[in-house]
Amino acid sequence: MKVLAASRAALPALLLPFIALPDAAAADEQTLIVTASPQPVSELDTPAAISVVDGDDMRHATPRVNLSESLGAVPGLQVQNRQNYAQDLQLSIRGFGSRSTFGVRGIRLYVDGIPATMPDGQGQTSNIDINSIESVDVLRGPFSALYGNASGGVMNITTETGREPATIEASSYYGSYGSWRYGLKATGAVGDGSHAGDVNYAVSASRFATQGYRDHSSARKNLANAKLGVRIDDVSTLTLLFNSVDIKANDPGGLSWDEWRSDPQQSPRGDQYSTRKDITQTQAGVRYERQLSERDDLNVMMYAGERQTTQYQSIPRGPQLNPASAGGVIDLARYYQGIDTRWTHRGELLVPVSITTGLDYENMSEQRKGYQNFVMNNGVPDYGQTGALRRDERNLMWNLDPYLQSQWQLTDKLTLDAGVRYSSVWFDSNDHYIAPGNGDDSGDASYRKWLPVSSLKYALTDAWNLYASAGRGFETPTINELSYRPDNQSGLNVALQPATNETVEIGSKTRIGNGLLSAALFQTDTDNEIVVASSSGGRTSYKNAGKTRRQGAELSLDQQFAENWRLQAAWTWLDATYRSNVCDDASCNGNRIPGIARNMGYASLGYAPETGWYAGSDIRYMGDIMANDENTAAAPSWTVVGLNTGYKFDFGPWKMDLFGRIDNLFDRRYVGSVIVNEANGRYYEPAPGRNYGVGLSVAYAFM
Repeated sequence: MKVLAASRAALPALLLPFIALPDAAAADEQTLIVTASPQPVSELDTPAAISVVDGDDMRHATPRVNLSESLGAVPGLQVQNRQNYAQDLQLSIRGFGSRSTFGVRGIRLYVDGIPATMPDGQGQTSNIDINSIESVDVLRGPFSALYGNASGGVMNITTETGREPATIEASSYYGSYGSWRYGLKATGAVGDGSHAGDVNYAVSASRFATQGYRDHSSARKNLANAKLGVRIDDVSTLTLLFNSVDIKANDPGGLSWDEWRSDPQQSPRGDQYSTRKDITQTQAGVRYERQLSERDDLNVMMYAGERQTTQYQSIPRGPQLNPASAGGVIDLARYYQGIDTRWTHRGELLVPVSITTGLDYENMSEQRKGYQNFVMNNGVPDYGQTGALRRDERNLMWNLDPYLQSQWQLTDKLTLDAGVRYSSVWFDSNDHYIAPGNGDDSGDASYRKWLPVSSLKYALTDAWNLYASAGRGFETPTINELSYRPDNQSGLNVALQPATNETVEIGSKTRIGNGLLSAALFQTDTDNEIVVASSSGGRTSYKNAGKTRRQGAELSLDQQFAENWRLQAAWTWLDATYRSNVCDDASCNGNRIPGIARNMGYASLGYAPETGWYAGSDIRYMGDIMANDENTAAAPSWTVVGLNTGYKFDFGPWKMDLFGRIDNLFDRRYVGSVIVNEANGRYYEPAPGRNYGVGLSVAYAFM
């Protein structure tokens, strides 16, 4: 099994206490998730439900386009590809984030320490460059509360750090539906990173284009990522980060049940309204690390970025004539920046202890405008055109969160981890569009919460750990969720309150030969769950749902055997239900929360030597998913199978990898994702049938 390594600097703050104790339990040499001075920490020894996916595994015989390709082996993580690049993946952890109609909600995302989640909790995966990923850490459970505004979990992406020798790689992929991707990556270093003046670099750029499985679903995406590290002196380093993405994508929209059954590829409203989205995002960051003493470290992360979005929606002319309507075109400019400063101390207070304290500040400003999505042409609306202004507002959101984390080595076998974060979030809106029937919608809101967490880990043996943890989570409304009131009246949805949850979890991790078996049981009770009130014509409003409960079990196995064979398996059972009525016309108490599968399963078996022929197969299962609160509509369960094979050539400094793959081998018709509580019953976003692809990568190392 490959060693899964990431730099200490790229780690989220949660894991820092786990790398500090010199007397901590021995690290599992086969399942390392970090490499840091003075001690490495292992996935086995981390007292939380965490899974690590290696970047090389994510690129093995895959298109390298979507995270959904390679995260199936992570239990508790539900990744659904909408086949819609205008709306991003539908990603949820333990059911949190399942209601999101676009982007990622309820999960905290980081790329090289820079949040891909805005201060209000809304995130996106569009800027993640799979071609340059070193590893992905997926944290589930109570400890995600230490990141603030994230109820379900945290996904931390670390990109590659350049090393000697300098290497350049060209890669390409060609698949069904006119899909193609090509990319270029260069990595290298001057020196080994231990002397002043040593430099490392990694630069990657790619372009992806597709005609799309569905009608009106074509897209193109340009992506660039760069990382430059400099050793300043014996005790400090500086890392510069840059990322840019440019997307133009048509939006095919959702289908009703009858539409899906008759023709899953159709997009009845896409061509009519010319629905589409353009996105550009550019961000940069700098990370400074300094070893203050043998026992003290300082880490400072600063970043800034901007994101421009223009979206044309499928809203008819009639509803837009309402004076309170915001129109059918969204024109949005966001500017964000932040700084996270933390100090770590390793010492003794009767027992070995590690303490990390820090202060996290983030802010975002957005200029949001709305226009009619039509102009009149001889008395007939011509859709897909920018019409009259219907919305003009400036929104501000910021948070200031101090946090403290600690790890106590109580005995050789017993470890206590504890932490607390005080999360404060402010929101302010200034309405500049005031007209008859559309009053002043300015307003402000603020939310604050103490977020404590703790866990106990007991090492039964060097290869078997048990742990128990508990914590409080906090999820504020996003700007989008505050934008519209459920009663169709003008004004901000200031009645919407944050959701808070209490989670308890017990788990077990066992090393089995050259592999790891993990299991976890958990229960999360939530007050004021934020759910969809209605979703129609591209507009979604939200409300609080009272009480909900999520309880479940996760099981995963990652096992290497017979040198070149690898088996991965994961199973998730998640019972997510309302414990109070959230429906207007009927009791939904006891109903399943929509958007969440009760059962998920994954298994893969692969033969992958360093060179020569390789092959693999995977099977994915998703249980049925309710589409609305009343539980009167659901996407059926499905099982799909994929196959891949290829050949790796090694000619000294040259390396080449040629592969082919088939997905949905048995041509199963199924729903890839659902649009929760879509008011017109257009819940279903179909997944493609049997599809094919071939890929080639060529690398040269300058020896």
